[in-house]
Amino acid sequence: MFVLVHPTMAASRKKVIIRSTTGIFQFGYLPVNGLVAGSGEEAVVDLLDLEGRIVLIPFSSVRWVAYVRDFNRDDGQEPEGLVRRTFLARPRIEGLWMRLTLVGGEVLEGLGPLDLTLLDGLVADQGVYLVPPDARSNTQRVFVPRHAMVDVRVVAVVTSPSKAVAVAPKKVTGVSQDSLFPG
Repeated sequence: MFVLVHPTMAASRKKVIIRSTTGIFQFGYLPVNGLVAGSGEEAVVDLLDLEGRIVLIPFSSVRWVAYVRDFNRDDGQEPEGLVRRTFLARPRIEGLWMRLTLVGGEVLEGLGPLDLTLLDGLVADQGVYLVPPDARSNTQRVFVPRHAMVDVRVVAVVTSPSKAVAVAPKKVTGVSQDSLFPG
């Protein structure tokens, strides 16, 4: 038995829902990183749709890309399942707590990485990758392009509390040190 696999369907492609600036949803598969091909006005996103075809989506029309568990195609308003878009309290996992204001005034919060991979997304894909506030929702990760953002704020740097290292007391030996500082 032979299985025909699309030549660009890599094992690293994940389920995504792309929300366009016009509110249209597109379902398919994209790589985890490096999703933008080209630069400038010719930049496109190569989406592998559900029928196995490559669909070229102009990057300038992308509002965000939601990496999801399920497609939820029956939900016409919120298929990403991204109902809660801000944190209710301080996040419990490590990351850079960011608040993005999108074109149109919508606010989206998430956790960015605390390392250079934050800059990798800004340079390579012209946007940021965030972990959304509700870890149990359908959306596991969100990519927001630079052109969809009006304002970016770092709310906090969330790290795990450093543990106090127990220092053992030094033993005092019976050696006299009177000769160190002659009078």
